[in-house]
Parts: sequence; C-alpha cells; structure tokens
Amino acid sequence: MADDKKAPAGAAAPPVATPVADGLTRRQVLRSGMFATVGAFFGTLAGGSAAMFWPIKLTGFGGVVSVPKKLNEIKVGEVVTVREGKFYLTRSEEGLMALYWKCVHLGCTVPWNQGAGKFLCPCHGSVYTLDGQNVAGPAPRPLDMMEITVSGQDITVNTGKITQRSTHDPEHFTKVG
Repeated sequence: MADDKKAPAGAAAPPVATPVADGLTRRQVLRSGMFATVGAFFGTLAGGSAAMFWPIKLTGFGGVVSVPKKLNEIKVGEVVTVREGKFYLTRSEEGLMALYWKCVHLGCTVPWNQGAGKFLCPCHGSVYTLDGQNVAGPAPRPLDMMEITVSGQDITVNTGKITQRSTHDPEHFTKVG
C-alpha cells in the first residue's frame, strides 16, 4: 500500500495552512489584500473617468462675468477695468463696448491711460482709442470685443464669446438708453 509509506527521515513535512486571527489562513489574508488593492485602483480610475464627464460651471474668464458697476454709475468716456473677466468696459455716446485687454499684436496686456485718453500697449507701442480701434503701432487690427447683455441697470459680459474685428464699426457698440 502506497499510502502507508512514511517520509524518509529528515525530510520536511508538507506545508499545512495554519489559521491566523479569526480563522483565516495567511494565503486568504494576502489574497484579500490583493483584491482590495486592485479594487481600489479600478474604483479610483472609474471615479476619475466619470469626473471628466461632469460639467464645470465656469466663473470668471471664459464664462459670464457681472460688471461691478451699475449702468447709471458709468459715465460717457469712462473705462471700467474688470480683472475677473480680463476686459475693459467702455462707454461712449454710441453705447457700451467690452474690450478684451490683450493686444492683438503679441498678446501683451494693454492698460488704459487716463491722461492720454487711449489704450497704450507697453510692449511695442500700439495705441487704441476708447472704442478699441488701432491708431498707431504694429497692431494689425482693433482690440477684440466681447458680448454684452444689459438687464435694467445690471451689465454682464460673456467672456467666452470673443469676436475679432478687422475694423471698428459703430454697430459693435451695445446701445443703451
């Protein structure tokens, strides 16, 4: 009978699963840890992938920005700087205009110079009027404009809708009463 044979003297006995805490074997603990790690990895991967499809509410530049001043507070010839939206709101006799503050030549921020009554680009000397029309320097066209909505005394600007212009046209102004 082959089953009655004994192991030769000095040979190691076959490994026996020894239970650890709660009656689990070491192999079961390692297997459970491995599956928990793999499950956590794929759970994190699925959560990150699902977050890509969740819509982001844009505020600030790229979304709709409220102008901090009311319509009746803005005088003709005044320029309001709105840092959150990266634009200047100008008011003239023709109406309102939201001008993107980026120079169309090389993208420098063009500040309003109150003394000169013009936008003066510090990089290469482009000069723009209150309506954004280029009058001097290397800029090839007027400043870009953004869409304006006026509701009562509140003014909002859609900074996600930037329009390039080849020349200034009085129709570019948003008429206000």
